[in-house]
Amino acid sequence: MDILVTGGAGFIGARVAARLAAAGHRVRVLDALLPAAHPAGPPGPGALPDGVELRVGDVRDRDAVEDALRGADAVCHQAAMVGLGVDLDDAPGYVGCNDLGTAVLLAAMARAGVRRLVLAGSMVVYGEGRYRCAGHGDVAPGPRRPADLDAGLFEPPCPHCGAPLAPDLVDESAPADPRNVYAATKLAQEHLAAAWARACGGRAVSLRYHNVYGPGMPRDTPYAGVASLFRSALARGEAPRVYEDGRQRRDFVHVDDVAAANLAVLEADGGHPFRAYNTGSGDVHTVGEMAAALAEAAGGPRPVVTGQYRLGDVRHVTADSGRLRRELGWRPRVGFAEGMAGFAAAPQRAGAPAGAS
Repeated sequence: MDILVTGGAGFIGARVAARLAAAGHRVRVLDALLPAAHPAGPPGPGALPDGVELRVGDVRDRDAVEDALRGADAVCHQAAMVGLGVDLDDAPGYVGCNDLGTAVLLAAMARAGVRRLVLAGSMVVYGEGRYRCAGHGDVAPGPRRPADLDAGLFEPPCPHCGAPLAPDLVDESAPADPRNVYAATKLAQEHLAAAWARACGGRAVSLRYHNVYGPGMPRDTPYAGVASLFRSALARGEAPRVYEDGRQRRDFVHVDDVAAANLAVLEADGGHPFRAYNTGSGDVHTVGEMAAALAEAAGGPRPVVTGQYRLGDVRHVTADSGRLRRELGWRPRVGFAEGMAGFAAAPQRAGAPAGAS
């Protein structure tokens, strides 16, 4: 296939492009190379495999997108501004990059007759993950209250009786409940993709990435994933600073496994007009455990649990990736201990004040 990878010079996109090229596909990359995401300038030699064509252009630019789509059989849409953002002043940037950019791309795909799309989705569309109350069964916690968080009460209570809740794995049938601007834009991307698929007879798949980590993550940016922030601190000889009590449950999935999931979707035959797949390791760890594993592997100072919080964060969200395994035969290959040890020694990208890629 001839595959266009948007955002293909970024952290995940570059790994996806390399995996597709290694599988024998013709790959071209469209990336705006915005200074916020690429402060060191264009990627140097070796950043993309031989034969992968890099075109500099923004997915919000109709002409650039139409030119990049010529001859394409499929699109792997990785371009996005990532992270929670700092405050609501970030909202126009997120909506512009993520939703307007996706709309421009989908309209151009419809005109060009390109009918296969893989979208870089996100676990954040779920908000809080799955919880069970002993008395009320599966429940959705209410919004986190600053007064509770200030008091160190980080676990969400049952909204009906106030009893403690037991967190569990979340599957794709869970209702969407975006709890910050970034999450809202990622859900809107899925709605746009589903509408495009129905309108033009296409096939769209959203891979709802969980906490992706690995070599090449950007360093020293408030928009980066928590693994990157901890890795950056250790590189400076500082202790990772863990928010809340460090017991937040997450699913950390290696970027190479995410790239393999993109390949599996693109090479699959047929399927639903729109389908979402959780893309996680299936191995639950706390944020504190991840920080400790990185610190030990890097030989750095032990993590410090601060008790601080960000109101837009969720407490627990972990993946049930069974659908992706059953339907497409995908399996994560990089285990937690192996992945963290490798990441602790891997280079990072230059720092950036924002998260677009």
